[in-house]
Amino acid sequence: MRVLVIEDDAEMAQAIGIGLRRADMSVDVAADGTTGLGRAFDTDYDVIVLDRDLPGVHGDEICRRMVESESRSRVLMLTAAGTMDDLVDGLERGADDYLPKPFDFPVLVARIGALFRRAQPALPPVLRHGDVELDTAQHWVRRAGRELDLSPKEFGVLELLLASAGRAVSAEELLERVWDDAADPFTNAVKVTVSRLRTKLGEPPIIETVQRAGYRIRGPRGPW
Repeated sequence: MRVLVIEDDAEMAQAIGIGLRRADMSVDVAADGTTGLGRAFDTDYDVIVLDRDLPGVHGDEICRRMVESESRSRVLMLTAAGTMDDLVDGLERGADDYLPKPFDFPVLVARIGALFRRAQPALPPVLRHGDVELDTAQHWVRRAGRELDLSPKEFGVLELLLASAGRAVSAEELLERVWDDAADPFTNAVKVTVSRLRTKLGEPPIIETVQRAGYRIRGPRGPW
């Protein structure tokens, strides 16, 4: 899951970014509305955590422009104001959810997860391919009943490949969806991660390289 945090309070933005990365999310941070709006349109984010009172472009205006552009990104608006009128106003301007400050961090993570699931095509909680099983909620992977110890990036790559149901996924798409904008676009991180993932998955191999197209899951898949 890739998340954009637009928050002008540097300390809060840093804390949110660190916490969400620990929850296995790829996170980019923008410190003002102008920068945040540009990033929101440049990158296909799953969820945008948006402070309402921003310098540059106000959070309400960012919401309005995203609605007009029919963006698929879900918006979770943060604000220091917590009245019912503020809640209604924020939702009417295009936010998908609303969280007043201060908030409990587990609540933020849960709200982001709920928005992400709403933005995706319906998938079962457990993805299966042959004897490989991946639980999207509890974050475990098993092959032939044996649980595998995967890093967050390995898990993210496997989840995206399984969810793509045989479609070839490019290295660029994997880098965009599983990593964040701190990743060097010329890095070999995807190639190295796929190699390690193949080793951990063992035989027979289920990830194949598609020439000039990326990677895909091959062979018969299990029932979903």
